[in-house]
Amino acid sequence: MISPLLSRPGAVDGAGVDEGVAWHYGDPLREQRVAASDGAVVDRSHRGVLRVGGPERLSWLHSLTSQHLLELAPGEWTQALVLSPHGHVEHHLALRDDGSATWIHVEPGTAGALAAYLESMKFWADVSVEDVTASYAVVSVIGADDRIVDRDALEATVDATGLPLVGHGAWEALRVAAGVPRLGFETDHRTIPHEIGWLATAVHLDKGCYRGQETVARVHNLGRPPRRLVRVHLDGTQDELPPPGTPVSLDGRDVGFLGTAVQHYELGPIALAVIKRQVSDDAELMVAGMAASAERLVDA
Repeated sequence: MISPLLSRPGAVDGAGVDEGVAWHYGDPLREQRVAASDGAVVDRSHRGVLRVGGPERLSWLHSLTSQHLLELAPGEWTQALVLSPHGHVEHHLALRDDGSATWIHVEPGTAGALAAYLESMKFWADVSVEDVTASYAVVSVIGADDRIVDRDALEATVDATGLPLVGHGAWEALRVAAGVPRLGFETDHRTIPHEIGWLATAVHLDKGCYRGQETVARVHNLGRPPRRLVRVHLDGTQDELPPPGTPVSLDGRDVGFLGTAVQHYELGPIALAVIKRQVSDDAELMVAGMAASAERLVDA
């Protein structure tokens, strides 16, 4: 779906999974600066939205995800993961309960797969699962909570905040600078929560059993995840920023992969990457022909 905010002056469409919302509105570095200093509103209406209803919804979601949801207060946002039986990350959820339903937003293009999985796990639970992406949209206020609004009210909601509207590129640049991972960018089919910092934000270590929980507990107790998330500073000698999945190498050997690379208004060309745990903090890395240094984000 194409956001109506793409008709605003100067709007430049995003690419890949971020197509359909504005990447910027004419001056991406200024938008980053404004967002970081004064706050801003971001159109994230390309994300998928699910609504889970029924009186057993929170206990049911609690049993399926990595997060403790039994006592989730109405209006409170949290994060959760759906893991494979071997503990690999399959879905990353941002969710909030409003007292009558639980609202979930996920990466663009993944709502259908998540809804299908949840449907397959209903059994006798008194719950309902709806993919409502066509009717509802995500709006984010930098420094505040997300909002899930009626898609027909998207423009009015954005304007009512009274904040500057910035592109999704500004959101991504600030995300990378803050070291926040994103599913499909800083993850692959082998990612476990410990590697990228989701153990602190999307996993509850003292809750009951859920799919993948044995791997979470084992790696946590051993304290040795095989890889770790880092912030990479690129030397900027290449005009084009490398895409997600670009190999990160050390002495001619691949030691990881690049996630999101951005041009930051203060830090210059930076990226998130996932590298092997054994790589030292002062290693001289190479990414797409550029020298790079890594800054630790997750304890090895």
